[in-house]
Amino acid sequence: MTACAIEGGSAGAAATAEPEAESGTEPDPKESGAESGPEEYGAEPRPEGSGDPGKPAGADAPGLPGSTADEGGPKASPAVGGPAAPADAGPPPGGFTLTSDGAYAARLTAAPGPPGERACYPERWTLDGPEPYAVPLPLGQPEEPDAQVAPLADGRVLIRRQVADRQMFSLLYPTGPGTGELLLGAVECGEMTLLPPSPDGRCVYALSAGEHHSSLWLVAGGAFGPEEVARIPGRCSGGAWLDRAGRMLALDRRAPGGGPVKAVAVDLGRGAEVTPLLQIAPGSDDRLLLADADSGLLLIRSDAPGHDRLGWGVLGSCLPVRFPECLRLADVAVTPFAVQPGQMLMPESCAVALRIDGAAGSWVGVWRPAGRRLHQFAAPLGWAPGAGYWSRDGVLRLPYANGATSCGVAMLDAPQDVEPSSVTGRPSDAEGGTQPSAAVSAPAVCKPVPLGQAPLHRAARSD
Repeated sequence: MTACAIEGGSAGAAATAEPEAESGTEPDPKESGAESGPEEYGAEPRPEGSGDPGKPAGADAPGLPGSTADEGGPKASPAVGGPAAPADAGPPPGGFTLTSDGAYAARLTAAPGPPGERACYPERWTLDGPEPYAVPLPLGQPEEPDAQVAPLADGRVLIRRQVADRQMFSLLYPTGPGTGELLLGAVECGEMTLLPPSPDGRCVYALSAGEHHSSLWLVAGGAFGPEEVARIPGRCSGGAWLDRAGRMLALDRRAPGGGPVKAVAVDLGRGAEVTPLLQIAPGSDDRLLLADADSGLLLIRSDAPGHDRLGWGVLGSCLPVRFPECLRLADVAVTPFAVQPGQMLMPESCAVALRIDGAAGSWVGVWRPAGRRLHQFAAPLGWAPGAGYWSRDGVLRLPYANGATSCGVAMLDAPQDVEPSSVTGRPSDAEGGTQPSAAVSAPAVCKPVPLGQAPLHRAARSD
């Protein structure tokens, strides 16, 4: 018996109510009805047998993204073109990092030129104004493709460069026609990875993982340059913030003697005290992918059901982690990258944006725990896969850059899910094709306990 709750259902199509799978058994993902990808840019797969079969959903969408996305104008359709962008249309492999509030972003891009001869340089995007714009931050020599960048709330950009066995850190900022650079210092270390920017907007941490211990470094925001703030036994990876103060950091840790990977919480306000966060089953690998500080929603990847599955839980809840069937797609990888903020005490209502990677390329999924249906949309041409942020009112903003637009943001309204009836447990609009995979019952009232101490048996709950 696995220490989780598994929901039945199908992806991208209407599903009738079905009982949960027997413990220890998994349905064939090829029978789930999941689409391999959206058929047309900006279109969501329609349920079978609904509407005009010869007309794809979203075909009448009036808007297409132009050079920019105007906050006051009409909503842009999320994409133009085909399911996969050309190889030279997307950003180079340097990553695209946003501040926690989505005001700034930074990436490593490349100047025009023949493949293999393009010079890389950092670029800062400003996203909180009336229209987005990008500011290049080149220096006297090009950057290496493995450099990492992270934006700060004041508009500066942190860059990590590796020089031999040293990690060099600097802050970059525009100075009229040129680029200013503030050297922060160096760390004697062969490998180091920047963590997501702190929610306070001032600090950036980096992780150096060894075989027996991992070092957590404050590389921006400190008083004296890079400083080691914690040494954690075991090999750590990942990184997700659990609060808005930048105090509680979640890491995925493998114990020094080996064994499964378990997510732990590091309290930076109490001398980097480490406490268990996830313990779904004794021998399972339980990783935290994403956390929302407002609602407490946690997005988790675990092999407790028998193999790696995407699940969700709530920080402080006594209910076990659940693994929805609609997030189990065949022949693709599904990774969450943004959660709708501002949903205080309503984790099941949060819209979650997911990156879906398949043979056709990368596209976007939108899902809510309460809705129990995965909506799939094509991404904008030139979208940096996994980059995006939600507004509080449920609008997903997807940054993109292509040959026609050097800096753009496509906007996608979160689709609504049919709310089930509290009396019958069935949707009020049965013709809408968005039936949940099982009847809904009233949630049990219980005293919240830390997620790591949640009961490991299957929940007697049909949703």
